[in-house]
Amino acid sequence: METTIRKEKSVSLSQRAYEELRTKILNNDLRPGRFFLEKELATLLGVSRTPLKEALVKLENEGLIKVQPRHGMQVIPLSADDMAEIYQIITSLECEAVSTIARRGLSNREISQLEETGISMAEALEQDDLQSWARADEDFHRLLLDFCGNTRLKQTVLNYWDISHRARMFTLNLRDKPVNSTKDHQQVIEAIKAKNAEKAVSIHRQHRVNGGAVLVNIIKQYRLDHL
Repeated sequence: METTIRKEKSVSLSQRAYEELRTKILNNDLRPGRFFLEKELATLLGVSRTPLKEALVKLENEGLIKVQPRHGMQVIPLSADDMAEIYQIITSLECEAVSTIARRGLSNREISQLEETGISMAEALEQDDLQSWARADEDFHRLLLDFCGNTRLKQTVLNYWDISHRARMFTLNLRDKPVNSTKDHQQVIEAIKAKNAEKAVSIHRQHRVNGGAVLVNIIKQYRLDHL
């Protein structure tokens, strides 16, 4: 009984360490490229080495960090080439999701959910609240993944989203005001309503290609080689 309790406590601490460390990585609180010793991270998170090591294994498997014996953990930096590759993958898989949705069709409730994200995006832009705009934008793309019904496709895309999250947030205030995104989303929704898969995919593909190009160009323009 005591062994079981200790094991559950260890799992709980490991999960907490994983979630807190992951959040710090995605929010750019830990500088990419620098090595963080296990002792330093354990103190930062308030856990012992064992749950920390378990958390590091999960994060390394997700491609967010690299662990080196005696050196500790390194947040993997992202270059312009990395982002170009990531957006190529995201674009292809999201277009497959859009194609599936458009061919099958969505319920009125699902369409409303998609349209509500557009309202939130427009309101956020009116208030120059780019953080809220980014959350609403991600909600739209996440709903597409939810509605396609392919859990493996969804998880793969989300994994690459997480890897690229630091770059998207870091460059958010360096880009022009994203006024066209809401229009693109609404055009995708209209094509889905009409069950026109070819048109929906075409619009969504160009939307993602344009978004990826903007991000890559910003990274190159400002020489952000190690995001």
